[in-house]
Formats: sequence, C-alpha cells, structure tokens
Amino acid sequence: MGMSAGGGSGYNSDINVTPMVDVMLVLLIIFIVVTPLLSQGVNVNLPENDNPEEDPNITKDTSVVVSIPQTGQYYVGRDPVARTELVERIKRLMREKAKKEEQVVYIRAEKTVPYGEVVMTVDAIRNAGIDRIGLVTEKRKKK
Repeated sequence: MGMSAGGGSGYNSDINVTPMVDVMLVLLIIFIVVTPLLSQGVNVNLPENDNPEEDPNITKDTSVVVSIPQTGQYYVGRDPVARTELVERIKRLMREKAKKEEQVVYIRAEKTVPYGEVVMTVDAIRNAGIDRIGLVTEKRKKK
C-alpha cells in the first residue's frame, strides 16, 4: 500500500479546468449585470412596419429619444417630463450636440397612443427649431 508523492516518473496529462471555470463564472456575472443596462429608455410596444430603416444612432447614449408609453406621459431617455417642459428639455440636449447631423430626435410612441398626440409632439419639436425627427417602429413579424 505504498503511495508516491511528487517527482513521479510519469507525466500528468490531466487538464486543470478550475481556472477556466473561474473565468467563465466571472464573465457570466458581468453579462448578468450589464445586460439590463443596455436597454435604453422606457419600454414601449412599438407599431410594426414591413421595412423599417435601422438607424444605428438611436442606440447611442447621446441620442435624444422621446418615449410616449401612454397618452399624456412623456419621457426623454428614462426621465419623466411634463408636456410643458418637453420642448425646453430637448432644446437643452440639442445645444450639447455640435454637428447638425447629430441633431436628431427619435420618437417612440406606444401603438395605442392616439396619432394626434404623436403629431402634437412632432409639431412641438419642430417649433423648437429641430427639423430632423425620426419615428421609431419595429419590424413586422412574419406569420
């Protein structure tokens, strides 16, 4: 019943997977923490369109996104804003953008919000001197 310790004559061909498991667990934790932070703005059930044009700028942190989840509720990014303060908030955010190409306001309206409310929001933004407005939709799902 002898036991040999260290310095044996053969090579050890077993792979030590403990460091790999540690790295994978750390990556998993990072993804679990970061994923909820990636969603921008307020959750809105968007209207569907057959061929929406995808604008990569809408996902940037610096983009100005106005969300209308219900009639009478307005959000700029994740911050709730009263209708009377909406134009002033957008003007303030647009002053920070140097290039004219970056001065775009995206509107994400719930599909149950009356069309007239979206039009009033577009008019208010245009009266503020911003002429580049994007209406956000999502791609219609094939049945």
